[in-house]
Amino acid sequence: MPDKNRLKMCCMSLLEQRIDRAKLLLREAQESANSEEKSSAGDKYETGRAMGHLQKEMLSGQLAACITDKKLLEQVDCKAPYAQVSPGALVVTDRYIFFLAAGIGRQEMEGEIILVISPLAPLAKGMMGKRPGEHFAFNGQTQIIRQIS
Repeated sequence: MPDKNRLKMCCMSLLEQRIDRAKLLLREAQESANSEEKSSAGDKYETGRAMGHLQKEMLSGQLAACITDKKLLEQVDCKAPYAQVSPGALVVTDRYIFFLAAGIGRQEMEGEIILVISPLAPLAKGMMGKRPGEHFAFNGQTQIIRQIS
């Protein structure tokens, strides 16, 4: 099983990169909008302005999601024992390994594929409170929990 502390640090680094990237793109979108305002006129101006506004909203949403994920990840106590599935748990099933920490997605570590999911995700909610030996269903697949750490 992967080292949970190393996994948390890798996920934190990835989220920080995503946050930096979203901030950069947001800044570039604002600069683009500012230059569009100075050089455009008429319908073209309005269309460009609307598209720029939509892009900034999308990037702001991505940035907010990354910041939320980072806050969730910061709360994970890697040394705490987990007897049941709860936020921060590393869950090994008969099909996958899940880390309930943040909505990052598929990560590879120590030759293992780990699905890093938000504790707020429907899949995580379906696992919450379960113990080794218990099962849960998601998207028509039943999985048995083998180990929790």
